[in-house]
Amino acid sequence: MTTDQSDRAPDHEVEGAADAKSPLDWWHHSHPTFAALTGFFAGMVFVTAVPGGFAGILRLMFPYHRAEELFPLVAIGLVVPIALLTKRKTRRFGVFMVIGMVLTALVVLGVASLVLYFMVRYDS
Repeated sequence: MTTDQSDRAPDHEVEGAADAKSPLDWWHHSHPTFAALTGFFAGMVFVTAVPGGFAGILRLMFPYHRAEELFPLVAIGLVVPIALLTKRKTRRFGVFMVIGMVLTALVVLGVASLVLYFMVRYDS
């Protein structure tokens, strides 16, 4: 009785069969750029969505002047990337999240300053 190659499972399925939940689970654990890409884009979303969402929630809950006073509390959100940087297991993700946050802030400030410059320059 000979075993045919078609009867055996491929080697990569045998190794990860016990702990794999889906065929693409390996990508999340062993792909070298997964933490970098997800961290960078998480940083981009964190810089844009967290302050906007926080302002929206404050505005729904409080009058305008009180929401304006409470808005600086959004800085408490910086605890998240700092906590990611302190833990060894999440440090790579945290580093790329901070890079995404800084680059997004620089791009937003750069574009806003250029728009403001051109608006003032060509207003007259």
